[in-house]
Amino acid sequence: MGKIFAIGDIHGCLPKLKALIPQVDMDSNADTLVFIGDYIDRGPDSKGVVDFVLDLKRKMRTVICLKGNHEVMFLDYLCHGRDREIYLLNGGDATIASYGYRETAGGMKLDVPDSHRDFFHSLLLWHETDEYIFVHAGLRDGIPLEDQDARDLLWVRYAFIRSSYDFGKTVVFGHTPISHADPLFLPGRIGIDTGAVYGGPLTCVELPSRTIFQA
Repeated sequence: MGKIFAIGDIHGCLPKLKALIPQVDMDSNADTLVFIGDYIDRGPDSKGVVDFVLDLKRKMRTVICLKGNHEVMFLDYLCHGRDREIYLLNGGDATIASYGYRETAGGMKLDVPDSHRDFFHSLLLWHETDEYIFVHAGLRDGIPLEDQDARDLLWVRYAFIRSSYDFGKTVVFGHTPISHADPLFLPGRIGIDTGAVYGGPLTCVELPSRTIFQA
């Protein structure tokens, strides 16, 4: 059985992603790569990050891409025009600048390729294996995985991190950068958002060895 590699919140930091991947000795046929969500916003090259992830999906047999709260905000803005000001305040201006606009018969339109739109719509809320649960933000105590509320999976923070509840598997999550240097190891929890867009490293954890790679 292959190893699992999970990468934390990228937030448009393409150079860090490009520097991280060569450090990770993955077997493209046997290993699994999990992205924990938040590919976009705040950093300078959200479009480039999505292109890079799509290229990895073509090269590797198993790449699991989870949805982050920032992808939800982007889709709400892109598809429905909802909550524009909230999205911009959460770093959406950087994503909009990354894609740019193109002129259409109906006026100017955000220039998001169909492959990127398909990518955003395909993202998963969680991924489960025999030993691990991968989710963007966390879980609520005492609720089966399939019954968890999507908003909690995408947004919950300290109610999950500070809880001692045993979910029966190790939960690997991002969303909350407790440290801008080191991942968070707690009983039954591994937090791998280390604030890449705030000057911290981009982090990857190899499982089951818990080896850490950073760029």
